[in-house]
Amino acid sequence: MKIEKNTAVTLRFKVSDAQGKLIEDSKEPMVYLHGGYGNTLPKIEQALEGQEAGYQTTLALQPEDAFGLRDEDLVRTIPRSQFPPGVKVGGQLEGQGSDGRKQVFNVAKIKGNTVILDANHPLAGKALRFSLKVSDVRLASEEEIAHQHVHGEHGHHH
Repeated sequence: MKIEKNTAVTLRFKVSDAQGKLIEDSKEPMVYLHGGYGNTLPKIEQALEGQEAGYQTTLALQPEDAFGLRDEDLVRTIPRSQFPPGVKVGGQLEGQGSDGRKQVFNVAKIKGNTVILDANHPLAGKALRFSLKVSDVRLASEEEIAHQHVHGEHGHHH
């Protein structure tokens, strides 16, 4: 079966930086609903369109095609006194962005009496290499299409 809109695609992936340093190696297969539902990067969907199980490829993506460019407006410096004790670099906090919507901030740095929060994706601004191997392609169920994501093993669970 070919990968096309409303197919469930099972794949394994590795993500490396532009120099080849491994960032992530999927232990479990990833399953996503193909067809512009935002379940994977658009350039990955483009590369897999029309392919079948067994297909392998490596994509070199620039930051704007991966996790976006860094936006320094998403970095906040907050007095440490506004945080509970035990705040640590690498932790995540939920707050409000400048547009009033919920946003996840990563604790990027603690410097003296200030905490630097960053709402950029950790891989924003980086050129990345994605090694992909498709292991299965099937028709998505009506429920998966209605919910715009795959259900079941390695997919979304309600």
